[in-house]
Amino acid sequence: MQIQTATLAAHLQKGLKSLYTLHGDEPLLIQEALDAIRMAARAQGFSERSSHTVSGAHFDWSEVLAAGGSLSLFSDKQILELRIPSGKPGKDGSVALQQLAQAAQGNDSVLTVVILPRLDRATKAAAWFLALEAGVTLEVSPVERAALPQWIAQRLAVQGQRVVAGVEGQRTLQFFADRVEGNLLAAHQEIQKLALLHPAGELGFEQIEGAVLNVARFDVFKLSEAVLAGQPARVQRMLDGLQAEGEAEVLVHYTLAEDIRALKRVKDAINRGSPLPMALRELRVWGNKERLFERVVPRLSAATLAGFLQDAHQVDGVVKGLKRPDWPAAPWQALQLLALRLCRACATQKPVSSA
Repeated sequence: MQIQTATLAAHLQKGLKSLYTLHGDEPLLIQEALDAIRMAARAQGFSERSSHTVSGAHFDWSEVLAAGGSLSLFSDKQILELRIPSGKPGKDGSVALQQLAQAAQGNDSVLTVVILPRLDRATKAAAWFLALEAGVTLEVSPVERAALPQWIAQRLAVQGQRVVAGVEGQRTLQFFADRVEGNLLAAHQEIQKLALLHPAGELGFEQIEGAVLNVARFDVFKLSEAVLAGQPARVQRMLDGLQAEGEAEVLVHYTLAEDIRALKRVKDAINRGSPLPMALRELRVWGNKERLFERVVPRLSAATLAGFLQDAHQVDGVVKGLKRPDWPAAPWQALQLLALRLCRACATQKPVSSA
């Protein structure tokens, strides 16, 4: 059974199941879901907890299987937590997880919780994960950038605080979101700090500006999403952040070039007669990027994308220390020009037929 993060509390109020699987790449939300399950379990008499982390190919699964299939010597009920940071249990682990899932069925004495990172489509189709789905699975999705201001407002409301109404309040929330972009745990900590600094009630822009640190964590994957979403101001801010954090120019270039190559491959597949959904599936474009490609690909012609491929080739030379005509000699300036050109093309409302 699959449930959403928003419905976990209501689910737990109805009673615990014997097997839970949490998967996702947002540590704060994973931890909060785990804490909610632990709290519900303690209220129902689960007073002992054991934790195991799968590390390396020689992990001893027998200890986990023994814990999952036996009663505690000191407690009638126990929680068994199993973390698999790689998301790849291996051959032995696959068998063990299927046995663990089977042992959990109808076992009211052991509550098993498996914690995994974000999983791709192929992993979700693996036999071991399908076995875990006999219990309750919770996919913890990250808070998208567009939803972050509202998420912050909801968290402030829980502690009795709010921003001023209207445009000023929205500007304050956007400022907050910009300062913590990509780092939900830091956002949570900054919200808690506001509760310590100010009483319940309304918060002005100056109060939040004075309290919230610049804790943004920029990464090339978020940059890729911003470019494809056609958000030039955000792209510029993220490029500045990546440069300030010392990110390698070659990695930023690789990410941009890989997006361009993927867009061109999808466009070529469509021109050969493949429907867009089929082309995306065959070329393994999934998740949030799949939604962005669905919006962008019809707007860009094959000729435009061929031009961007040539641009990416030119910038590759700049990043490697070569001089290229019509391109800045400084790598970060060339990367900025390439990223913003692609970003503007992705933001165009009508199909682009030439570079």
